[in-house]
Amino acid sequence: MTDSSPKQFVDRRYAGLVAAFDGLFRRPSDGGGALAVYQHGVPVVDVWAGFARPGQPWRHDTVAMAYSTGKGVVSTLVHRLAERGLLDYDKPVGTYWPEFACAGKDHITVRGLLTHRAGLHRLRDLLPGPDERFFDDAAVTSALAATTPDPRHRRTSGYHGISYGHLTAELVRRVTGADFTEVLRTEIAEPLGADELWFRVPEDERDRIAPNFPRLTVAGMSWESGSRLLARTRLAATAETTPRGFADLVSDARIHDSVMPGVNGVFSARALARMYGALANGGAIDGVRLLEQRTIGAMARRQVFSPDYVLALRVPWALGYHGVPMKPSRTEPVSAFGHFGLGGSGAFADPSTGMALGFLTNRLGGKLTPLGDARLARLGALAHHFAKTDRHR
Repeated sequence: MTDSSPKQFVDRRYAGLVAAFDGLFRRPSDGGGALAVYQHGVPVVDVWAGFARPGQPWRHDTVAMAYSTGKGVVSTLVHRLAERGLLDYDKPVGTYWPEFACAGKDHITVRGLLTHRAGLHRLRDLLPGPDERFFDDAAVTSALAATTPDPRHRRTSGYHGISYGHLTAELVRRVTGADFTEVLRTEIAEPLGADELWFRVPEDERDRIAPNFPRLTVAGMSWESGSRLLARTRLAATAETTPRGFADLVSDARIHDSVMPGVNGVFSARALARMYGALANGGAIDGVRLLEQRTIGAMARRQVFSPDYVLALRVPWALGYHGVPMKPSRTEPVSAFGHFGLGGSGAFADPSTGMALGFLTNRLGGKLTPLGDARLARLGALAHHFAKTDRHR
């Protein structure tokens, strides 16, 4: 009897990258993960390692929730609609979503929304009542449309940690007149054959999800205690980006019933790498055109690089993505763009080398903090090195 299950594969040029990936998941406490890489539209790495849950190895079909990684997916969908003329980056959001143009938001453009300059970062206490109202994404979206923006949005960006997803998903619904998940399926997932790009996970696919762990904390404290501490510092706006009870809410199975592209995207590494693989390859892959080259150039161009009032640091925001430095350098330009997620997952495209990478893990962060670590940055730097070396041969 032969084993017909899909096999891992590695182009020999990327053997060193895969060795580094395997080293991340040597013990059960490391959890598990998957790594996929495309070069010039061709898959060159598709591997997985570690455990999806205690006693269950990560498999070919394992998926995981990747938090802010989903912002890059919804942003790509917005750009596809813009390219078709359904929206204009420099028109007010209220042009497409009339209810949004209130409480001092009539001037906020689609470009402002995509660069976190809408002043709508706050979810904490946005809705009255129990924490569970967070799962009512329609109520959250309506509350965001009705609220007054933070005045700092006129000067700089303010990272919309969760709200970005609600706002962009509603924009998609307004300009298409269709359900967001259906638009994502027909516009990106189905044409590319990248099935596992989910924000409302199908019921019959949920047993494939590797639960994230450990429980979210802030500086070794519970999420709520850490948020209260942040609220008394210059990072007060950071604490406002999540609802009360966030650590419990993101581990509740009901999160997979909602559409929250800023936080609840469930993906496979290969689906992410395939989408970004098209973006790194001039906009097309296997004969399917996702975007035109000129659109990719415009959406990847840096729009903001001033101190972000939520993150308290400079973030090179493009239109829905951030720049991804592949190695520490003060002189070499950042050519890659994509999005990292809380905990360590992420994906990006590097048009300069034609390389794209998707990394997924259920182990949130390292030993010191679950909020994030350098795993994706290290893997990205290695992948960039091997892709660049191959380009120069």
